[in-house]
Amino acid sequence: MATDPKRPVPVHATTTKRRLDDLPAPGGLPWLGNLHQLDPKRLHAQLEAWGETLGPTFTFRIGPKRFLVTSDVEIALAALRDRPGRFRRLSTIEPVAAEMGVNGLFSIEGEAWRPQRNLVTRALAPHQLESFFPTLQRITDRLRRRWQQSADAGTDTDALQDLTRFTVDTTATLVFGQDVNTLESDEDAIQRHIGVIFPMVSYRVNALFPYWRYFKLPKDHQLDRSLQAVRAFAEEMIGHARERMRRAPGEAPRNLLEAMLALRDEPGSGFSDDDVYANIITLLLAGEDTTAYSLAWAMHSLAGDLELQARLHRAAVDALGDARVPMTFADTAKLGLFEGVAFEAMRMRPVAPLNFLEANETTELGGIEIPKGTPVFLLTRPATLDDDNYQDAKAFKPERWVGRREGNREGHSARAFMQFGAGPRFCPGRYLATLEMKMVLATLARNFSIEHAEDPDLTQEVFAFTMMPSRLRLRLRAMS
Repeated sequence: MATDPKRPVPVHATTTKRRLDDLPAPGGLPWLGNLHQLDPKRLHAQLEAWGETLGPTFTFRIGPKRFLVTSDVEIALAALRDRPGRFRRLSTIEPVAAEMGVNGLFSIEGEAWRPQRNLVTRALAPHQLESFFPTLQRITDRLRRRWQQSADAGTDTDALQDLTRFTVDTTATLVFGQDVNTLESDEDAIQRHIGVIFPMVSYRVNALFPYWRYFKLPKDHQLDRSLQAVRAFAEEMIGHARERMRRAPGEAPRNLLEAMLALRDEPGSGFSDDDVYANIITLLLAGEDTTAYSLAWAMHSLAGDLELQARLHRAAVDALGDARVPMTFADTAKLGLFEGVAFEAMRMRPVAPLNFLEANETTELGGIEIPKGTPVFLLTRPATLDDDNYQDAKAFKPERWVGRREGNREGHSARAFMQFGAGPRFCPGRYLATLEMKMVLATLARNFSIEHAEDPDLTQEVFAFTMMPSRLRLRLRAMS
């Protein structure tokens, strides 16, 4: 049968197969392999460094187990799009999440994720966010006032803590309909407990041996306390939601929690109380850290660029006029340059520098035979720092994202950007995250100039399932 020369050959259907043993690999030790070279907090950086010398696709070993690593965009997209078929998330993720009671939309596998995804996707759809805008506007203004107090006092601000409080307040209000207001309160218990849970998920997922199932260290006891505290908070919110639904039967759900409870109560829904809890906690965890860290990396880049700050200030004044924060949902359509700042920060400092997958069956990907159970690590940053995908890729240029839907501006490759994933499990929270980031960055540029309060090199990349700044202290000055 003739082959259509215009039709691309799928990357998993090439004719020449290579085995994992045929791929380049870093030198290692007998028995240990490359274990001694891996620091979990710098895992992404080590894999990126190996990729610079070994090429975009290589392997490494921990003991006898071989891992496939690739930054090849076509290979990565093929794997991401073939879920939950040939690939899944790393198989250690789901049991770790399940034993913590947080096996929700992010970690659940197989067909069980589909009804959960449909619910969350509907709740976070763009048209739903317009009704949530007044709440987001109010929380953004709280952040502005917090920063104004710091500027007036001439004190440094812990930007990472401020941004985390902002995202906790936003996500908790969206999910629970409950304003926890950590921005204006000294009480940050929920924020602190969330800060314990997510790094421990990463630690346990990557542990060589699940020791905590047999004995516990102090950090495991701290995790148990944090899980109990967050569960108690969630159960209190569930109780409030149940009471409101009882008093107003038939009313449309007012928040994501009420929507989940309504679905759970439908006959034959297959949705349990544990599913409700797992998903609201998953949303709280995911909504808190990824957006806060992306904003922190954006501010880290802006603090060293006074010319760009001045340009952004003019753009904010043009968009907002005398207003100090975006006042209407329509205002956010004018903030394209600030969306560009957010995406540029995610391109250069991705909070998801690694996607962890695993082969469900023996299969082929990019001409490579992959045995069942092989971990496949997708590196997301190298392609976005490649001049073949983004012109002048090492430069922070937010304007490269403005009008990107009109064409391929400045060598802009949309395929190379995978911070929200790809395929069926594309991130359902991307619209909310983008809206939050535009709001904060426009408010920052409209009201303040910023500079580093300490040597910017003290801000290091730390990997704990997501990539966060180790610290970020900034000095803000009010602008008219």
